[in-house]
Amino acid sequence: MKIAVEGCAHGELERIYDTIEGIEKESGTKIDLLLCCGDFQSTRNLEDLQTMAVPKKYLDICTFYKYYSGERVAPVLTIFIGGNHEASNYLQELPYGGWVAPNIYYLGYAGVVNVNGVRIAGVSGIFKGHDFLRGHHEYPPYTESTCRSVYHVRQLEVFRLKQLSGKIDIIISHDWPTGIYEYGNKAQLLRKKPFFAADMESGKLGSRPLEELLKALQPTYWFAAHLHCKFAALVPHISSQKGTDDDNQSSSSSSEDEDDEEVKSKPASTPSAAPVSVTKFLALDKCLPRRGFLQIVDIPSAPVEGNPQLEYDAEWLAILHSTNHLISVKENYYYLPGKKAGEVTERYNFTPTADELEAVTEKFKSLKVPENFECTVPAYDPEKESNYKNMVLSQPQPQLNPQSNSFCAALGIDDPLCLVLLANGKELPVARPLEQSKAPETTLDIGEDEEHKPEKISEPLITPTKRKLNLSLPAPVQVPEEVEIPEEVEEETKEEDTPTKEEPLQEPSPNIKKLKRRNQNIYKSEED
Repeated sequence: MKIAVEGCAHGELERIYDTIEGIEKESGTKIDLLLCCGDFQSTRNLEDLQTMAVPKKYLDICTFYKYYSGERVAPVLTIFIGGNHEASNYLQELPYGGWVAPNIYYLGYAGVVNVNGVRIAGVSGIFKGHDFLRGHHEYPPYTESTCRSVYHVRQLEVFRLKQLSGKIDIIISHDWPTGIYEYGNKAQLLRKKPFFAADMESGKLGSRPLEELLKALQPTYWFAAHLHCKFAALVPHISSQKGTDDDNQSSSSSSEDEDDEEVKSKPASTPSAAPVSVTKFLALDKCLPRRGFLQIVDIPSAPVEGNPQLEYDAEWLAILHSTNHLISVKENYYYLPGKKAGEVTERYNFTPTADELEAVTEKFKSLKVPENFECTVPAYDPEKESNYKNMVLSQPQPQLNPQSNSFCAALGIDDPLCLVLLANGKELPVARPLEQSKAPETTLDIGEDEEHKPEKISEPLITPTKRKLNLSLPAPVQVPEEVEIPEEVEEETKEEDTPTKEEPLQEPSPNIKKLKRRNQNIYKSEED
């Protein structure tokens, strides 16, 4: 299968697809799949554009909206992960992945899919140490801080990916793994980007969690972007390292009841005798003329007849289900279970068992990803909104995506966006297809979870308004100062509304009697 790999897309889909078309005509071959390594910029309209973390002068609607609205259709199946310049509100609607437009699929915070037998994993965002241990606490409209933290990689996604077993053909990320430059032409890289030297010396160039994933999963290919340059590297692995490295014990694929003594008793394999596998790493540039932003690779796969077949990965689905209780939507730090931390009886290895895999196959009779994309918001209109850079615009309100609702209900897991909205007392408006936006409200099913009791929530959640009492009172009568009014009557009169119609005041009679308690009934509401 011939796969085109793109670095930073930056919303230039038309140029990317035109480039692929030119390669196909020149080489006489068909490109089956396009992988994009972040900064995809799936902005549907001007509200989405306001959630992108870039200076206002660089805000550009680009061309994605044409593919979202149906004006154009992606000519090749496209799979992408998020970077640090994204329509964060839209991607947050799809935490476990989904279609952002026909034939364009987002992998989510992290995800694993199969395309004609090629197993592809991906992780979105960039690494920032101060946010890595937090939960997904952000939701739109974003603040100046959450507009950036929303795309920072979290520990849960890395932890889940470490539970994978078996062969991984491709991993795509936005960040580079830390230290990857040691396995390529470092001198040439520094000639292109001399300012990388300081970060290399301090160990800040790249992502440490991705370095751990590289060592743990040992994929055949790893594609990345972010640093806007083309760089290749070959990373050797000792095959026995996978699943037995002490740094990755908490997420290894070894059995849960294996203890330290058994591991230590195994003879250490000598490097000379151990077979070596290699990860082919390639970082690509952004989509600009005369830049290395696109690469074609040929990967063995099942025969491609017609369009490639996109399928869920059964092991990944089982991991999502078994780790659902580890989701956090709090801003504070929290820690995941591990072999050397936490309760002794707490499970720390979530590599799926045979029973867990069987349970997933029962829930998903077919692993084929359903083509259930629907437009839920109006697309950008260039005829009416071309002057958007001079317009004052606000961020959109959060909404839940029907694709995520269906996926979570089928797998029995929680939508993080739904949880964070509930935790902050917000409404749960479910996005609807544009042609059905006026349809009656339906019921939103939320996956079962011990910490989150409600299973069915009507959307949107709106607090009932208080009813106003419509009282009809007699005309006021001027009362002489010497007349005593019982305290109960005086308190009642202070609480009632002003009469709707005033009549001329009557002169007080010299023989006015004191008001008695029985006269209170004229001040009571009809409902009493």
